Amino acid sequence: MSEVDRIKRIIPIMNEVSPTFCLAKWHHSSIYLHTGQTHSCYHPRPHSIPLDEIKLNPSALHNTSTKKQERALMLVGEKPSGCKYCWNVENLSDTHISDRMIRNQSIYTPERLKDITDHTWQYDINPEYIEIAFSNECNFKCGYCHPMSSSSFQNEIKSFGPYETVKNHRLDIEWFKPFQEEDNPYVKAWWEWWPEMSKTLNILRVTGGEPLMHKSTWGLFDNLRNDPRPNLELNLNSNLGVKNAFVVKLTDNVNDLLANKKIKRFKLFSSMDTWGARAEYIRTGLDLEIWEKNLDTYVTNTRSPVAFMCTFNILSVTSFTQFLEKVLEWRAKYNHLFLDGTSERKIRFDTPYLKEPLQYDMHILPKEEFLPYFDQILQFIQDNQDDNDPTKFSDLEYERFRRVRDYFATEHYTDERITEGRKDFFNWFTEYDYRRDCNFLKTFPEMAGFWHKCQMEAKIAA
Repeated sequence: MSEVDRIKRIIPIMNEVSPTFCLAKWHHSSIYLHTGQTHSCYHPRPHSIPLDEIKLNPSALHNTSTKKQERALMLVGEKPSGCKYCWNVENLSDTHISDRMIRNQSIYTPERLKDITDHTWQYDINPEYIEIAFSNECNFKCGYCHPMSSSSFQNEIKSFGPYETVKNHRLDIEWFKPFQEEDNPYVKAWWEWWPEMSKTLNILRVTGGEPLMHKSTWGLFDNLRNDPRPNLELNLNSNLGVKNAFVVKLTDNVNDLLANKKIKRFKLFSSMDTWGARAEYIRTGLDLEIWEKNLDTYVTNTRSPVAFMCTFNILSVTSFTQFLEKVLEWRAKYNHLFLDGTSERKIRFDTPYLKEPLQYDMHILPKEEFLPYFDQILQFIQDNQDDNDPTKFSDLEYERFRRVRDYFATEHYTDERITEGRKDFFNWFTEYDYRRDCNFLKTFPEMAGFWHKCQMEAKIAA
């Protein structure tokens, strides 16, 4: 049975609870300890975790009053507004697969579903999946990121001030101050919750910032070495732009934990939205030569899967096929190392689309000019698609990008919103080039017409 078929098989089971029910609201949690925020997946905006709640109940790092109210809505078939990413996909047609459906399939067991339906929405639950960030320390400053998640970006704003010429993504930083790892009440609550929560936790994913630069990440490895969790899958997000010595240290830790059955398995995730100079433009600090060396060090020494998180955005559109060509190259190069008798892909990628900031949103592009790029990408995937060959693209990878293509083709913003986005696009990247000593038109010459269109919008608005 294909992944798509498995997902479709679970849909009617979830619909028996409600047509908007999502197990992720109960069993998935992303927690940012350095800012005291959480959400159930990365689509809704994070919300604050009240300090008074975690003092009484450390599980309130996940079981916040806000999430409980959203759970209450889902149980009666209503749609929490923060989950509009999936509602938008599901509104396209009955054939499109949303992340809600994918997560329901990946989380579902009869026991988990019964545990939820047997209790009220006020119930505190230990999730099966947690994504945790200990700090915002990071050596990259990706353009659509935020100083809350990147100390390098935070330092840029301290030096230059916010991007005052734009309405979206100004990046004022006076309103927040990240906690330091050593003196953080949210970190304290995390370790108070850990002994009980980790007994039933299936997947722990460490993110950042850049987690290989965080003391708590290495402390977690030590903790697992001394107090094993043999049923735990440990995941880690890394930009793979750090010194190779950090990656060697990671491989040593991973191999030790796996060989001694201290954890069940390990997966590495890294972000990449396109390839070549365009990728380095999006992610200031990225050196693709270093990145590929680190990728090779990790894969050849651990033989553990790697997944690429592609936040498909306006700067991915014209060159994403180049990245897909690299995926096929890496699959051909590395998949033979994983001789486990399955057709599971060890080099993986996902293509969620970016919703904000507006100047990075693909929907401000002229559809008639840029839709052909989407069609070319989809055709490239289809031309290299074989669900049974791990060196080719899977049916689910095709479906995931098909929804991106169709959403671009069918979603229509108001003229006012498009004008606002294009004005911000020109003003943002003009300032971006100045601050980071780069050149948009040199890097994206195929987008010159769109650039000048945005320049005119900005001049008219001024």
